[in-house]
Amino acid sequence: MQFGIFTVGDVTLDPTTGRTPTEHERLMATITIARKAEEVGLDVFATGEHHNPPFMSSAPTTTLAHIAALTERIILSTSTTLVTTTDPVRIAEDYATLQHLSGGRTDLMMGRGNTGPVYPWFGKDIRDGIPLAVENYALLHRLWREEVVDWQGKHRTPLQGFTSTPRPLDGIPPFVWHGSIRSPEIAEQAAYYGDGFFANHIFWPASHTAQMVGLYRRRFEHYGHGRADQAIVGLGGQVFMRKSSQDAVRDFRPYFDNAPVYGHGPSMEDFTSQTPLTVGSPQEVIEKTLGFREYAGDYQRQLFLVDHAGLPLKTVLEQLDLLGEEVVPVLRKEFAALRADGVPDNPPTHAGVKAARATSTAPADPSVGATVGAGRS
Repeated sequence: MQFGIFTVGDVTLDPTTGRTPTEHERLMATITIARKAEEVGLDVFATGEHHNPPFMSSAPTTTLAHIAALTERIILSTSTTLVTTTDPVRIAEDYATLQHLSGGRTDLMMGRGNTGPVYPWFGKDIRDGIPLAVENYALLHRLWREEVVDWQGKHRTPLQGFTSTPRPLDGIPPFVWHGSIRSPEIAEQAAYYGDGFFANHIFWPASHTAQMVGLYRRRFEHYGHGRADQAIVGLGGQVFMRKSSQDAVRDFRPYFDNAPVYGHGPSMEDFTSQTPLTVGSPQEVIEKTLGFREYAGDYQRQLFLVDHAGLPLKTVLEQLDLLGEEVVPVLRKEFAALRADGVPDNPPTHAGVKAARATSTAPADPSVGATVGAGRS
């Protein structure tokens, strides 16, 4: 199973000091956090895509390419690639380039984003959000799998005899997750292609996540990609840890109470009881995370949000030490022991798909890697 962290790239005031980091400081801190994630043994680092303050994560491929040059093992992903407002040709080119530069350590998560004004900024209409997500991904899927594409749709100019360059590394497209908080159409889209489904999971109760994941699993099986329990699922989660739960609650409260995303609303106690947010000791994080399996089933990727709400870099690095030393080793062991037979323990990876092709006698299929079981490593 893969464990990692994701960031939304917020530039937020630290309520304990009254200081807001500069965009440069926040960007460089993100690089440090990614390198630390690899150092402590995590599998994935993911960053979002936003084009408005208070975020600085507008160019994820640039950021991830820089991280790729400074790391060796960790998988580099997006926690949102705006498939609605980014031209699918640009996505095909940019992420194939990143795939080459990272030696195959690249996947990405398609999403519509949560900032309404971004649509007109890029010449789109928010009322077309779902149709844009469906059409743009249909084109991207072909661009990575067909050398020459003729295409015509509703939301961009036609393509005639078009070849996206560079081609995917080794002819293997990056693995794609479809991320959503609330849209069943996106779960359906992920199931149709046999791609991964990532439930954001950080603001909603367990019952909502269970419905979304359950829909994806049923439709995954309907489309013939495998059994429902073999579908490739990822979950988000928010954690803040100290050695003792009392210290964690005390230290995180000012950040929670003033955070742009959930401050000045429900109490931290209500939020932790009703959502996946865990504020406590490493053992409490372990117990709550293991509980996700009760309503999401066996899943393949768990990403934690640890650097939001103005937390200083020193504190974030302390969170990563606790994850790497005390939390993730236990979760790996426990989830592995619970996993049902025949259920993939990881999503497809570039190295795994490449190795599987090398030992297969069947002709290479460029869609391999989007189906269950391909490329476990």
